[in-house]
Amino acid sequence: MNHKGSVFHSILASWSVVWPLLGLAAIAFGLAGKGAIGATAAAVVLIGTVLSAVHHAEVVAHRVGEPFGTLVLAVAVTVIEVSLIVSLMLSGTGDVAGLARDTVFAAVMIILNGIVGVCLLAGGLRHVEQRFTLRGVSAALSVLAAMAVLSLVLPNYVSSAPGPAYAASQLLFVAVISLILYLTFVLVQTVRHRDYFLPDDDQAADAHAHPPTAATAWLSFALLLVALVGVVLLAKGLSSLIESAIVAAGLPLAVVGVVIATLVLAPEGLAAWRAARRDRLQTSLNLALGSALATIGLTIPVVAVVSLVLGLPLAMGIEPKSITLLALSLFTIILTLGTGRTTILGGAVHLVIFAAYLFTTVVP
Repeated sequence: MNHKGSVFHSILASWSVVWPLLGLAAIAFGLAGKGAIGATAAAVVLIGTVLSAVHHAEVVAHRVGEPFGTLVLAVAVTVIEVSLIVSLMLSGTGDVAGLARDTVFAAVMIILNGIVGVCLLAGGLRHVEQRFTLRGVSAALSVLAAMAVLSLVLPNYVSSAPGPAYAASQLLFVAVISLILYLTFVLVQTVRHRDYFLPDDDQAADAHAHPPTAATAWLSFALLLVALVGVVLLAKGLSSLIESAIVAAGLPLAVVGVVIATLVLAPEGLAAWRAARRDRLQTSLNLALGSALATIGLTIPVVAVVSLVLGLPLAMGIEPKSITLLALSLFTIILTLGTGRTTILGGAVHLVIFAAYLFTTVVP
């Protein structure tokens, strides 16, 4: 068997194929609804499927190169996130009006503080100091700050609609400009200024030393989609149990958004952590910040259209406590990533902010 065939065969025979298939089987049999044992088994399958998604995303990224590889995972995961949010909105359970807001805000906080914090800490512990291309990160942060404020903060201060919500015309306007900003960023990232988002020569050589064949990459891409579909459907199956447990524990419903965002972002978080440990911080930041941008730039327009077409309530404005944490997160990450070099200190700061976010969400 030639090298191409051996690689293809190794992918077919690997553990990363088994878990997505187990995920589909668990969905088909409704494993999450089979009592405590079934829910536990479904959670185990969910974790295995997440790990498989990370593996296949890295294979695809290896083949297509940066920054396209990280873009594939960011967009794929965000599409799944949108599908999950919309399906839960249509189900009419829980806080339908605030579900999209809580999930998007949770995703932004998890990415800016949780994922980035873990990556900087893990990379700093192993490599002391890490470098990245400052121009690309600065571009991503500028777009993220604009979209986050327009989507999550400004609704509190408009007067055309009651409560922390936009009027129909305002919601449509924000949806359109969010999508335009995201598409413009993707154009800059992949075409006009692609070099801003590329790792340095040493990292690039390490990342692309032995790229997989086209057949292997296509197979992994297909399995990535299967794994991501499995993740969202398993998460949806477990979501009612999670929501019931949260309510029974007397916790705020905003915790539901945190759990959903955590489940959906798990593949990207693991991939970013692994890249940071390999001293590929540029790839890690591309994954994290690209995911944050996709979360707002794709989720808000779709949710806005669904809300307008079906007449569903949509509260977008976050409360003053959350505004404070969002402002602190954006301000801190600009300082942390403002020099093109990082240490464990930046990771520690962001993890402390993330801990404060989780604590004040559970204990408002």
